[in-house]
Amino acid sequence: MGDSRFLQACRRRPTDRTPVWLMRQAGRYLPEYQRLRERYSLLDLCRQPELAAEVTLQPLRRFPLDAAIIFADILWPLGALGIHVTFASGEGPVIAEPLRTPGQIDRLPAEPDEAAFQATGEAIRIVRRELPSSVAVIGFAGAPFTLASYLIEGGSSRTYLATKRFLLEHRSAWERLLDRLCDLTVRYLHMQVAAGADAVQLFDSWAGALAPDLYRTAVPPWTRRIVHAVQMLGVPVIVFSTGTAGFLDLVAETGADVIGVDWRIDLDRAWQLIGERAIQGNLDPAWLLAPREELRAAVRQVLERAGGRPGHIFNLGHGVLPETSPDAVATLVAEVEAWSGRRSVA
Repeated sequence: MGDSRFLQACRRRPTDRTPVWLMRQAGRYLPEYQRLRERYSLLDLCRQPELAAEVTLQPLRRFPLDAAIIFADILWPLGALGIHVTFASGEGPVIAEPLRTPGQIDRLPAEPDEAAFQATGEAIRIVRRELPSSVAVIGFAGAPFTLASYLIEGGSSRTYLATKRFLLEHRSAWERLLDRLCDLTVRYLHMQVAAGADAVQLFDSWAGALAPDLYRTAVPPWTRRIVHAVQMLGVPVIVFSTGTAGFLDLVAETGADVIGVDWRIDLDRAWQLIGERAIQGNLDPAWLLAPREELRAAVRQVLERAGGRPGHIFNLGHGVLPETSPDAVATLVAEVEAWSGRRSVA
């Protein structure tokens, strides 16, 4: 993968232009994905490797992106712990029996059933065979804190009050839960790398729900273990979180090769906080709903804040919104290619 500008940027090496990919680049805003969903459920798409690979490849057929991220759901590997997840229309994932007591934590199986997530590995193999070496394949997983918050809340939340209460009242059980999720995630990501993933991203989507002092003790120790375990395999790791602009320096302590940032902080300021490492981001996804010239100007502003320094991967500050037009994504990708190509990233 020496000719992949995405991987070069992960290593903070010079590239001919800024690499670009988008979180949720595969999925609900694409008409071809919507047609698949008319026939298959989300779980069907995750369970069947050929379908997961097809969804992963759909945006690559439309746009000259520098990376493909494998299609799966963040909660998919929890099936290896016997956790039953359903997806209610318009409501997102639902866990029928949330983990609210230490006893429930202790009843989780000691060894995950790795067969439960092997479909993702086969999908990665298919995608890696289909794409040229210039396009990287990204594996991903949920970080322990975010997985734990889903398990405790029973789904998404606005306040994460049940998660915080469990963390504060049952610290020992919290740590046992994160130990279990850490082990699960390491196994899941090792499998993805063995299948052909060139890099992995950890989504800690809900870490910004915590205050900095609580975050420092309740999150990075476990994330660091995962980052180190994957880096030992020779692939770069991206850690992405939202709402953490106020303590990006603590996020950087996870040791990740690349820190993904949301749109709530200017990119150059974020880079000052994370120090000498690569950065990914950080256009507000709402700009994809704006008139084209305003979208182009917003893309250029992010690139200007990067200043042509090596180690910038252009992305959104969160996933593509379902209301987004594919033409807007095409405009964004073309602008990154045109503008950054005029000033080689050296």
